[in-house]
Formats: sequence, structure tokens, C-alpha cells
Amino acid sequence: MPAYEHEGESVPTRFDDRRDAGRRLAELLLPFATEDPVVVALPRGGVPVAREVAEALRAPLEILAVRKLGAPHNPEYGIGAIAEGGTRVFDAEALAVLGIDGRDLDAIVARETAELERRVETYRGGRPPLSLAGRTAIVVDDGVATGVTDTAALRAIRRQRPRRLVLAVPVCVPESLARLRDEADEVACLLTPPQLYGVGQWYRDFSQVSDEEVVDALGTVGKAAA
Repeated sequence: MPAYEHEGESVPTRFDDRRDAGRRLAELLLPFATEDPVVVALPRGGVPVAREVAEALRAPLEILAVRKLGAPHNPEYGIGAIAEGGTRVFDAEALAVLGIDGRDLDAIVARETAELERRVETYRGGRPPLSLAGRTAIVVDDGVATGVTDTAALRAIRRQRPRRLVLAVPVCVPESLARLRDEADEVACLLTPPQLYGVGQWYRDFSQVSDEEVVDALGTVGKAAA
């Protein structure tokens, strides 16, 4: 699958913030503007990045709610992910190493599903999601470490039968990028550092994104592109 990886004078070693990353990523994605694309943000961190991309491409902005599944005693350690629509991705090796049984896993999935549903209702307010069938869907996140949530997102969107499925991220480690190439038709990435201890280290400002920011971005870009 094609991948576009740009490193050089036009790309900084760190981004000022998510909006700066989005503007730089948009330059890489401008050729898709002629394909009537839909930009799909992974909330919450991917939304400010995707907002800049959608505005540059004059495309509508949508979200796809995805939740990482954290280990019982270490929520930051990802053992899988779920996406709206019912898509689930599990890390079989992590489940085996941690000895997580079906009951524990069901409890984790149920908890994260409740939060996922809350976010969907908060962000969309009951409106149906935009149709991606037959269109170019550009999935945008603020960065990729393990890639498990992005895998869940791409598989969920693939089920909607887009004409082309593109993953666009400011930063991603090479191993995850290689795996995600098998999930997307094309991948656009600005920085591919050999190690990624945390996405936030590649941003000078990595402040938490609020629900209100997500709702505002969806309303502003959606109306402008309609």
C-alpha cells in the first residue's frame, strides 16, 4: 500500500500544537481535495488536527469514536480497542501475557463501550453519521504508538465501503506504520521516529482536548463544507 513519509526542512522535529501538525499534514493531503473526501477524526486528540485538514481540503469533518482497552491494573497498557459500530481489535499476545480471562475482558469492553456511546451522543447530538460509501475517507489522528486504536478505526470504516481509505497522522513509529499499511489504501505520515515513548513528546503543546472543542469543530467545519 502506498505511504507518504516526509522528513526534512518543511517538517519540524516537534510540532507547536495539534493545529500546527494539522496544517502541515494538510499540505501532504491536498491532492485528495479533488476526490470529494470526508475527513474522519479520531476524538478527541485527532480532532484539532483533522479540523485543519478539513478546512484546507474544503471537506466535511466527521468523527469516529474509538476507545483503547486498557489492562485491568494498568489502564495505560493497551490490550485492544473498540470502535463505534461494534468493531473490536484485541492484542492476543498481551491478553495471554497478562492472563486476562473472558470475564475481565467483557467487563473492560462494557465499561469502554459505555464511554464510547456517551461520546457519540455528545459529539453528534443524535444526528446520523455522514455516509462514507463510495467516497475517499481520510482518517486523522494526532499520532500513533501501538496503532491498535487506529486499526480498529480503519476496520470500522472499511466496513462502510469507502472508495479509498487513507490514514493521515503527523507522527508514527515505523513498526506500527508498516502494520497500518495493510489496513489502509494509503498512509500519509510526516515524522517516523525510530522510537515513540509517547505521542505528546512530539508536540510543544499537547493539552487535553475537551468535548466542547470537538462539538465546535464538527459544527464549524461541517457547515462550512456543506
